[in-house]
Order: sequence, then structure tokens, then C-alpha cells
Amino acid sequence: MWGRVYLAGLSPDTMTSETRIEISLPDQRLTLFSTGAGPAQFPVSTAKNGPGERMDSYCTPRGAHVIAEKIGAGAAPGTVFVGRQTTGEIYAPALRAAHPGRDWILTRILWLAGIEPGRNQGGEVDSYRRYIYIHGAPADVPMGRPGSAGCIRMTNADVVWLFDRVEVGTPVLIRE
Repeated sequence: MWGRVYLAGLSPDTMTSETRIEISLPDQRLTLFSTGAGPAQFPVSTAKNGPGERMDSYCTPRGAHVIAEKIGAGAAPGTVFVGRQTTGEIYAPALRAAHPGRDWILTRILWLAGIEPGRNQGGEVDSYRRYIYIHGAPADVPMGRPGSAGCIRMTNADVVWLFDRVEVGTPVLIRE
């Protein structure tokens, strides 16, 4: 499995990277901090069930994370992903009507791994094994209020912009 070796030495106290992401659950806002540029802020939609770290809770995990994997480089906006693989589909309302129960993961995936053992890493609280992503969503999904199954949803345009400016290993802090 990806990286516990990669994560060695990282902790919430060492998350002072020049480029970092902070996600505010109360504000439903993602902020990218990057050297040489002012903060870039985006409305997001986090878990409908609120914050929480437990497996199968459908909650958004809190605490210090890193981007573990970037998936979807070069994919067309609206590309549909299932199991982190493209389906060959581009999202459209008719596709939603044909698959009403699908959790729509679109355009890009930034897969998160927790770096706090016992809080969001390992056992029943492992963000990576819970498949917690920052990803694109259909245009009719409201941003700025909770509604996801645990992931951090963004508009497709915003997730493409963010994806192009972060790397694997970029720190991500999810806070209440």
C-alpha cells in the first residue's frame, strides 16, 4: 500500500510547506496557499454527515493530510471516475438519470492520506483506505454547504485549476 514510508517524519507541526491547502468545514471553503501568490479560495461541499474519521461513517476526516495521489491529468472536464478509473463517460444530466444512485466523482481526483496515527491514519480511521478525495462534481451540486459522502467536492473548473498547482505530498489541513 502507498506510503507509510513516504509519510515518515511528517506531522501536523511540520506542515509548513510553501504550497499547502487548508479546508474549513464550518466555512465550506478550500484555500490554497502558495509562495509568490495570494491565497486562492474556493467554495466546496464536504460531508453531509459532518466531520468524523471512522470507516463507513460518510464523514469528512479532520486533521493533517497530504495529497497521496493525483488521478486524471489531462482528462476532459466532466470525465466520470469509478474506482479511480475513467469509465469513458462524460457527465450529463441524462447519465445521472440512467444511474440515479451513483456518487459522481468527476474530472480530477486528489487522493488524501492522513498523517496522524490513530486520528486519520491506520485502523478504522485511515483516510487513504476510506478513499477520501478532493474531486470534481456535477454543475448542479451546490457548493458552500455540506452534501458529500465524505469527500471534498469542488466545481470541475476549480478542481482542474487546483490539480495543476499542487503535487503529491502537498500538505492538506482539514479543520473545524
